[in-house]
Amino acid sequence: MKQTTSTLLMIQPAAFFFNEETAENNYYQDPTKAVAKESSQDLALKEFQDFVALLRANQIDVIVVPDLVENETPDSIFPNNWVSFHEDGRVFLYPMCAKSRRRERRPEILDQIQHSGFSISTITDLSYTENQGLYLEGTGSMIFDRANQIAYAARSIRTDENLFNDYCKTIGYQPVVFSSFQTLEQQRLPIYHTNVMMCVADRYAVICLTCIDDLEEREMVRENLEKTGKTIIEISEDQVNQFAGNMLQVENTLGETFLIMSDSACRSLTADQLKLLTSFNPILAPSLTTIETCGGGSARCMLAEVFLPKNR
Repeated sequence: MKQTTSTLLMIQPAAFFFNEETAENNYYQDPTKAVAKESSQDLALKEFQDFVALLRANQIDVIVVPDLVENETPDSIFPNNWVSFHEDGRVFLYPMCAKSRRRERRPEILDQIQHSGFSISTITDLSYTENQGLYLEGTGSMIFDRANQIAYAARSIRTDENLFNDYCKTIGYQPVVFSSFQTLEQQRLPIYHTNVMMCVADRYAVICLTCIDDLEEREMVRENLEKTGKTIIEISEDQVNQFAGNMLQVENTLGETFLIMSDSACRSLTADQLKLLTSFNPILAPSLTTIETCGGGSARCMLAEVFLPKNR
């Protein structure tokens, strides 16, 4: 299976603002830097539109679906948490931790994907586990090595280990589970989403191994990456705090690959890291300051990859 796709789903924000509910365990949301609610939507919309324009200028297909202002879904700009689209036509809907985020699951979005020329064979709704307080937030919780059928996941309140293992059995992937942490006020606290500290591309992986405090788990993750032939590009926890782990490799309609990250992530990288990354593919780095500080997510979180087969 291919690691990258040239079609991305993005949700245009309609009511973006600092969500206090998600900030309870997303420590990348910064209330000291968050702009006023009345300004945050306009600023986020401008960042979103510039991001879409950058992708399209590089011949990457983007399906844009507007959010509904009446839903009051401030985090809808991060669709990768509630849905994933697979090469065999399967679609999965995921259980979300924050009640405000559960309203993001909209059937008409799947209809629009089909109207854009893609075929959906089955829709599997896993959201029933929300009633049990168990969550698995899509490709925020899980990092897929599609070519090798491996899934990586860091345990957290948003990533239940048993759900992850069951999901891997369903899709036929080998699960690799571990715990990752960040330092906040001299405490080691779980990182809320795996995709904040890890990215798997076709020939390389970007990861903050020092976020994995357990040395046996750290070595286990390293070995799994190495055995699949990935070049490991390590980043620091300080770089993770600038969203340097929140990256996604995509391709365009010409088959050329790109690595997507935010401008703040790109600026945090060293010259050596940039040289190595650009030896594999060019970097596209939009400015996402408002979205990062208010929403606690970055470029990768905004992109839901569409791997579905095309209609014939």
